[in-house]
Amino acid sequence: MTPTELRGGRYVLMKTLGEGSQGETFEAVDKREGRLVAIKRFRVGKAKAWKDVELAEREATTLASLEHDLLPRYVEHFEEDGALVLVMERIEGESLAELRKTNFRGSVADVERLLADASRALSYLHGRAPPVIHRDLKPANVIRRPDGSFAFVDFGAVRDRLKLAGGSTIVGTFGYMAPEQFQGRASAASDVYGIGATALTMLTGCEPEDLPHKGLAIDVAKAVPSSTPASLVRTLEAMLDPDPDTRAASVAEAMARGGKPLRESRVPPPAPRGDRRAEHRQRKAERRAERKSRRARRAQRRGGAPFGLRVVAWLGLLVARLAVWLAVGLVVPLLLTLLSFVFGSALRRAAGACHRAANRAAASMVRSSQRVAGEDDELDAEGAEPATRVRVGDRDDILRSVRAVTPEEAQREAIRVAELRGEEDAEAWAARKAAEEADRWEPPEAWAEREREEEKARRAKRRS
Repeated sequence: MTPTELRGGRYVLMKTLGEGSQGETFEAVDKREGRLVAIKRFRVGKAKAWKDVELAEREATTLASLEHDLLPRYVEHFEEDGALVLVMERIEGESLAELRKTNFRGSVADVERLLADASRALSYLHGRAPPVIHRDLKPANVIRRPDGSFAFVDFGAVRDRLKLAGGSTIVGTFGYMAPEQFQGRASAASDVYGIGATALTMLTGCEPEDLPHKGLAIDVAKAVPSSTPASLVRTLEAMLDPDPDTRAASVAEAMARGGKPLRESRVPPPAPRGDRRAEHRQRKAERRAERKSRRARRAQRRGGAPFGLRVVAWLGLLVARLAVWLAVGLVVPLLLTLLSFVFGSALRRAAGACHRAANRAAASMVRSSQRVAGEDDELDAEGAEPATRVRVGDRDDILRSVRAVTPEEAQREAIRVAELRGEEDAEAWAARKAAEEADRWEPPEAWAEREREEEKARRAKRRS
């Protein structure tokens, strides 16, 4: 892959570490600091729903608040070319998923080291206020470092609050996801289940769903090798209990139930606080310098045109925004909606299209106003064009631009909403909603055919 630069050339992408339908993870070089970093780039335009964008934002904000030697250290996050970019420390080593491809199977000592490190990391995450729930602990998100210790990465599914009522989005990986997560009820015990399933996969070399089961629970005693110590079997059974009320609430509790409590002497000491404070001060100094440079470039651009001309241009854009909104966003949609009661639903769809066009035009004029005022995205040192602005805070705009609903997806969502609302006839309600969603996304040929059928029916009614 040809190296690509981000952040005005500060980061040079070297190779791809992982790739999905909505983004990629790269290994990159931070030329300013002379170190390797990992970069996650989430393409907003390919998000299937607003929730995907929200999870990407939440990962960045959560990681920025964490500081632990078994978790990746946050560097920065920003928006560039229509994507959310998260930069973090590159942890040396290989994931357990990569090691499995080489037929790697962990020993009892490896599994016990994994549980010890997981206990430290989860105690830190779950002990925060509010608790941080990872929700997607699996072999791909556990890194075995060269010294034999384990680190935990990918907070893209993290939840940083425990809801007292309702539920949460179903996020996780089948086989490593606790049963209660299928109901959207993730808790600290759900992470314990994920680590237990990961440890069992590491010990057996098999996916959890391929192992023998006893009812809803994995039959750990039958799944593990015969040489596995009984204490480790009991520990894994306590972690993989399908009932969250009887499952061990922490890895330390599970090992105590197994009869072999964790020994603190095996845990390496955390990094000195002085080093962490120095790095924190350095990051703050970098951010202050960047803000100062950005203000200087803005002031330089403002001085390029006379003040009076900028005021006239700004007022002209304001008048244009008001005119477009009144004409295209209000008057025309209202007239089309009224006429649709006589001439059919096609005019209602046209009214919606006019309203969306007015929103897009208004957004473009807002950006032009910011450019006139010198508040647009800063140019880089070479005078390149500013990066595309991504307004991830406006939920309606994002949904209109990235959401694509098929009839099957609409039906599943409708059934979920019907159950939450307590509808007596959930299937009938869901079918009606699915038909409405499907009608919104019909191709133009289908619209024309529908209009012809409606017109024939009106003529027949008038003749009769």
